[in-house]
Amino acid sequence: MKLSLSVRVAESFGNKRVTAIPLDELAAIASAAGYDALCMRASVVGVHSEPGAAENVRRTTAAHGLTVSMVTADFAVPENSAEGPDSLRNITPSLDLAAALGADLIRICMKKEEDIEHAQCAADEARERGIRLAHQSHTRSLFETVEGSVAVLKAVDRANFGIIYEPANLALCGEPYGESTLRAYQPWLFNVYLQNHTPDPAGTHPMDTWTRGAVMSTLRPLDAPGGIDFPAIFDALRAIGYDGCVTMHQAFGGDMTPDEATRRTASFLRGLI
Repeated sequence: MKLSLSVRVAESFGNKRVTAIPLDELAAIASAAGYDALCMRASVVGVHSEPGAAENVRRTTAAHGLTVSMVTADFAVPENSAEGPDSLRNITPSLDLAAALGADLIRICMKKEEDIEHAQCAADEARERGIRLAHQSHTRSLFETVEGSVAVLKAVDRANFGIIYEPANLALCGEPYGESTLRAYQPWLFNVYLQNHTPDPAGTHPMDTWTRGAVMSTLRPLDAPGGIDFPAIFDALRAIGYDGCVTMHQAFGGDMTPDEATRRTASFLRGLI
């Protein structure tokens, strides 16, 4: 498995459009902590960026010995808004961005059954350029539940279309996230996202879901006890022979600096791998 750091670590929990530190500084921190790649988001570079921005980002990451593991090309996808699936109607700009960054994986968003046909067409175009598309396990999407996720993956039915397994969102929706889920996802498993965000009646973060309504939750440091069972997850990943990217995908806000969060989580994840 390879360690990837999402630039989400430098975003606030509530604002996914701005990073707290420059990319060069974050890349240096990630490299020093032992990460292999950065997971790029529109807060750093996206389809809205000026010409040449992606090439500059690729040079910066490469200068620190990092690759780009995945691209989230616009703001609507991570914000999971009604506009999230729009990029499937015109996937070309996202493909251009991924190619410029040297990445072969793009995160997309699907919220309605009608998005399936557009995902098929987008995947067909992406295949021509050697690029894959994937949807994250996420609240308020077609990928809230394990059964629903597998049904959509089968319906899209494209070898370059898969899933980003993310146990926290599954937990928020009351879904199992252990070995049985990973085995169900195995044929389509393109990435693993990790954050320690769990349901908690005494929590301070209300999260909206389609399956359970509003769920109160708590966001903990990745290495804090009482949240997601990460040792069990890594046992399951080894059991299914997963050897792709494991991406630390959590906003820490004012709880920790990006530097501290990156170093602590890298040490924690290396111990589990």
